[in-house]
Amino acid sequence: MVLVTVLTRAHLGHTLCPPPGTSLTSLYPEHIGLQLAILAAQRRGEDVETSKKWAAGQNKQHSITKNTAKLDRETEELHHDRVTLEVGKVIQRGRQSKGLTQKDLATKINEKPQVIADYESGRAIPNNQVLGKIERAIGLKLRGKDIGKPIEKGPRAK
Repeated sequence: MVLVTVLTRAHLGHTLCPPPGTSLTSLYPEHIGLQLAILAAQRRGEDVETSKKWAAGQNKQHSITKNTAKLDRETEELHHDRVTLEVGKVIQRGRQSKGLTQKDLATKINEKPQVIADYESGRAIPNNQVLGKIERAIGLKLRGKDIGKPIEKGPRAK
């Protein structure tokens, strides 16, 4: 977007913003006098300043402060914790002892088969709801200190 600032005595400091590829006279019918003054000033060789305004008409209020070199120098690695392979092996053993396939176990706990595959391979981000459903389905603990031990069936707290 090009801004045209008129530096004539009659219209000092007025600014118009025509879109690229359009003439000033075809736009802004309410400023026809100003447009004519700009054209007249150009014909007389007077100063008519045009300047490029970056990010004009966009809602960019804040600039990005970190550049890529600064980001590359940062050493902190952020990542999500994954399910341990120990938990994956316990799920696999418990599922096979019950005679279930990954698909059967997934259907039983209302999850997708890929979720079971991810938990067994250690690629899944642990979700306590999913782990609780798998624990109840296979009857083995998957959280805490007693991973792999059978779940004691006691009265449920209300």
